[in-house]
Amino acid sequence: MTAPHPRHRRLVAIPAGMALATALAFLPNVTASAAPQQPAPVAADSAALSYVVNVPPGHGVSAHVEQAITEAGGTIVTSYDQIGVIVVHSSNADFAKTVREVPGVQSAGATRTAPLPAQSTGDMGAPQVLSAQEVAAAQAGAGQDPLEPLQWDLPAIKADKAHEKTLGSRDVTVAVIDTGVDDTHPDIAPNFDRAASVNCVSGKPDTADGAWRPSAAESPHGTHVAGEIAAAKNGVGMTGVAPGVKVAGIKVGNPDGFFYTEAVVCGFVWAAEHGVDVTNNSYYTDPWYFNCADDPDQKALVEAVTRASRYAEKKGAVNVAAAGNESYDLAADEITDPVSPNDSTPGDRVIDPSKCFDIPTQLPGVVTVAATGAKGLKSSFSNYGLGVIDIAAPGGDSTRYQTPAPPATSGLILGTLPGGKWGYMAGTSMATPHVAGVAALIKSTHPHASPALVKALLYAEADATPCTDPYDIDADGEVDAVCEGTKNRNGFYGWGMADALDAVTK
Repeated sequence: MTAPHPRHRRLVAIPAGMALATALAFLPNVTASAAPQQPAPVAADSAALSYVVNVPPGHGVSAHVEQAITEAGGTIVTSYDQIGVIVVHSSNADFAKTVREVPGVQSAGATRTAPLPAQSTGDMGAPQVLSAQEVAAAQAGAGQDPLEPLQWDLPAIKADKAHEKTLGSRDVTVAVIDTGVDDTHPDIAPNFDRAASVNCVSGKPDTADGAWRPSAAESPHGTHVAGEIAAAKNGVGMTGVAPGVKVAGIKVGNPDGFFYTEAVVCGFVWAAEHGVDVTNNSYYTDPWYFNCADDPDQKALVEAVTRASRYAEKKGAVNVAAAGNESYDLAADEITDPVSPNDSTPGDRVIDPSKCFDIPTQLPGVVTVAATGAKGLKSSFSNYGLGVIDIAAPGGDSTRYQTPAPPATSGLILGTLPGGKWGYMAGTSMATPHVAGVAALIKSTHPHASPALVKALLYAEADATPCTDPYDIDADGEVDAVCEGTKNRNGFYGWGMADALDAVTK
């Protein structure tokens, strides 16, 4: 998840919907700058937008729908007949309105508010990169990778103990649906699944060699996530939660950092059809943080991504997603959303989170993950909500709020970075790969388990964690969030903290 706009405006804003559930901008000694956003041109005959058109699944595009799309000024980019989602480009500002009236069209909506290509989102800041000296100075114990002593998050979910039993199965693949993965990294290369990797940014699969990699100017986010999941236990760098499974890169974030619906749909469908067992989704689908069912465009986006994520689960994938970094209570009666639409001119709007959805986070069947810090408390930035949060895992926090025990020095999460580097990031984006890794270990232990069974085991094996009450993370005498529920299931930690050891022993 991205864009730290808290409910009470306490945190610094990161622009746009980059997969950056990183909270980088509001952690001490980390800055993020943003180029001034210019209002996007209004869609007109000369400004093409992208659309999804949803029709009954299972067949090709019917002749009359195809003709109607053409007559309305649309060009079909691709069609996912399995789920009935058509990706269209059109410069007709009334395209969606016109096509919605066509028999056989169930919904249609623009996937963005800025013309193609998207407006730049500005600089999102940088992770805290380990220097060569810091890498060389790391002191590892017997059987540890060099940087493993800095990974307080592994013992927090008992992954270190799990690794004594198994590292996970090579038959299991976790797909990182994100900004791209640098598969040349020495900690990722041994476990990279090329056949399950792709570039989906345009909404249509690009299978060119290396198309899944981020460019030097793009976010390192996906590479960091991939390392958290499956960095190899190979005597180099760090160790992933499931260092024996495979990891794939499905690139859906465009060069400007936006995750548009057509790319996300492509990503889920690709995962469904390429043997992926777990998908990691540390983003929200732009340009709307919350998509409201009473808006015809946003309704179509929810429907398209829902169809795609359900299709992936039907084909065997467990979908895991970040809860977000805004300190929102996702079970509240209302939330003020100040960032939507984030690709043109956002403005405050009050939404009901039971009717307006963060996708894919709040979709049916998706595992929703909250973040914890080095002391095991809800991270200061993590969204929460009884009945919304399914499980918790380490996502890091300000070292000032939650300081890890030595030899770890940072309260953030260590991960791989492009170019053979390692560095720290934080956010629910970093919590999600811990859960994806545990799900991969469960699938390794129970290779014939369905997604429903994997999720049931994930929740049953989680360590029940009672509400933190009162929750005053900055110790200023004021309650920062209110947790509702019982020890066994509550709004901060869901069913509890993910448990990697139980994943391989039960």
